[in-house]
Amino acid sequence: MRPLQICPSILSADFAALGEDVRAVMAAGGDIVHVDIMDGHFVPNISFGPDVMKSIRKVTDKVFDVHLMISPVDPYIEAFARGGADVITVHAEAGPHLHRSLQAIRALGKRAGVSLNPATPESVLEYVMDDVDLILVMTVNPGFGGQKFIPSGLEKLRRIRQMIGDRPIDLEVDGGVTADNAGAIAAAGANWLVAGSAVFKGGPSAYASNIEAIRRAALAARGELV
Repeated sequence: MRPLQICPSILSADFAALGEDVRAVMAAGGDIVHVDIMDGHFVPNISFGPDVMKSIRKVTDKVFDVHLMISPVDPYIEAFARGGADVITVHAEAGPHLHRSLQAIRALGKRAGVSLNPATPESVLEYVMDDVDLILVMTVNPGFGGQKFIPSGLEKLRRIRQMIGDRPIDLEVDGGVTADNAGAIAAAGANWLVAGSAVFKGGPSAYASNIEAIRRAALAARGELV
């Protein structure tokens, strides 16, 4: 199994103190910083751009997992790479040339990910498996935090895990992840769990316990809890 990673989504952080909140949540046990970039076009919300991301890059040396919910996406890949992204994920639905987008990410020395909206079939992945390092399954319709998990995502995760086989590809899930469903999600094959509201609820004093609850549920499902 690929290593389990808990990825706090900073979309749920306090934007008035973004750097401090990122530092706090990673010190509390977060493994990877999940950065949601939204353009108000591909999804019905706007978050922030590469300059803001670059400004928080210096507060932690953790991996920055940048999820580009923007269209067109290709003109912005280099800016986010230069802004400090380690992993850059584009949506299969965001442009006509998915191979080109993924190859552009790798050409910049970054890990390349592809994301699927809830209604997008996993069959699109068959054509890009050799070009991806990460597959992100959306279990809400992207654009807003705090939404409820769409249960059909579990079976989709299982099918994609089978497609991955023994390839060195991480399987990520984003949308409605909580301590209550983290076990089922991990059992379905996801090893990167993005959580926003479930991590940031209760403020900085609760971050460590929130992360630990999600991690323990996932590790138990994977048979790794000691």
